[in-house]
Amino acid sequence: MPLSAAEVAHLKKTPDSDGVSPVALNRWSPRAFADQDVSPTDLKTIFEAARWAASSSNEQPWRFLVGRRNSSTYQKIFSTLVPFNQGWAQAAPVLILGAAKNTLTLHHQRPNAHALHDLGAADATLALEAARLGLSTHFMGGFDKDAARAAFAIPEDFSLGAVIALGYQGDPATLSNAELIELEVAPRTRKPLSEIVFSAWDLPADLG
Repeated sequence: MPLSAAEVAHLKKTPDSDGVSPVALNRWSPRAFADQDVSPTDLKTIFEAARWAASSSNEQPWRFLVGRRNSSTYQKIFSTLVPFNQGWAQAAPVLILGAAKNTLTLHHQRPNAHALHDLGAADATLALEAARLGLSTHFMGGFDKDAARAAFAIPEDFSLGAVIALGYQGDPATLSNAELIELEVAPRTRKPLSEIVFSAWDLPADLG
């Protein structure tokens, strides 16, 4: 019998780790979404959190195109997704496309080398705020950037980041095939700190 959404959430739950916030530990990226809309209040709260993300020189280069189910914005974003992602993302009630301005508005249009980094910071803040509200996010790189740029007339001065599916976690049984269900119920894994935190290149830092 397929697992329920609650059972999968328990399966994905990360063990407590040195006092890390449960919101950060237990955020994960489902592909199964429930048939439940996100309230306008929660949606505004999520973007308000992203608005306060860190950014180089306070440029705030991020821009978000947000589409609710059945809107033209939603359909445009959805149409750019690769078929694999369309197969599950169609259930998400909200699709978001992020972009970053590549030049510094406050500094005479000089190149902003940190624009995509800052978009990523806003994305992460958005995802954590969504998790705090009991919502799930799934970031997708599998979409046609040229088609998205054309669909929304996005200026060439902007780089595209990811498409984000947003909504409430659903039951794996709602997914369309066995491959997706297998991905949904697979255990979460992460590299140990020794592989990602160094004191010299490839030398693990002594964190005490």
